[in-house]
Amino acid sequence: MTHAPQLSVVVPVFNEQDNVGPLLREILAALRGKVDFEAVFVDDDSKDGTLAALQALKAEAPELRVLHHVKQSGQSTAIRTGVKASRGAWVATLDGDGQNDPADIPKLLAARESADRGIKLFAGWRVNRQDSGSKRWASKWANAIRARMLRDDTPDTGCGIKLFERDAFLDLPYFDHMHRYLPALMQRAGWKTVSVPVNHRPRSAGVSKYNNLNRALVGLRDLRGVSWLIVRSKRTGVEEV
Repeated sequence: MTHAPQLSVVVPVFNEQDNVGPLLREILAALRGKVDFEAVFVDDDSKDGTLAALQALKAEAPELRVLHHVKQSGQSTAIRTGVKASRGAWVATLDGDGQNDPADIPKLLAARESADRGIKLFAGWRVNRQDSGSKRWASKWANAIRARMLRDDTPDTGCGIKLFERDAFLDLPYFDHMHRYLPALMQRAGWKTVSVPVNHRPRSAGVSKYNNLNRALVGLRDLRGVSWLIVRSKRTGVEEV
């Protein structure tokens, strides 16, 4: 594909050799014939057969592009790598574990078509979480604390399926774990965001890369940082004279 597609689907993956094939095929089923797109999978230096599986999939999917980190760098960096390499003006993201449903991408695109042009982020909202009880409990409290501190009016910032304008994303301050704060960061930049109910599924293969303790410790530090960014930001309109 040499021309610029309308949409780039960015999928960060780490040790997901059994999930990348089914997930890519669901992306193709959801989008082929509906929108001109590319699928950009970013392998974050997986230690299993993820990269080999992705390379083999290129034979059946001309829309597929595969990027590889030579050093493991985390999910936020993988997402940013994919967005920077994307050719579409708009980007949809999905987690690589298969819990997000690619069939929801057209729903996000439809929401964009009928929305205010000032809305630059359409964030998935997992109304029926398919995680363990402890993970749901931890997310509930994390979301409550985040909402109180950042006032981003977003019920579920941890959902991996999102649709946003590429240029607006690349204009945001970059830091590790920034993908968990996209609504607040977009609003800080002067854009509007909305949450769209989406499907959520149990993980069918592989294991989670996070636990509740490391999420909490990192999250508290990041919350303070994002709160500082919001307080210290300044925006103004610009006119050429």
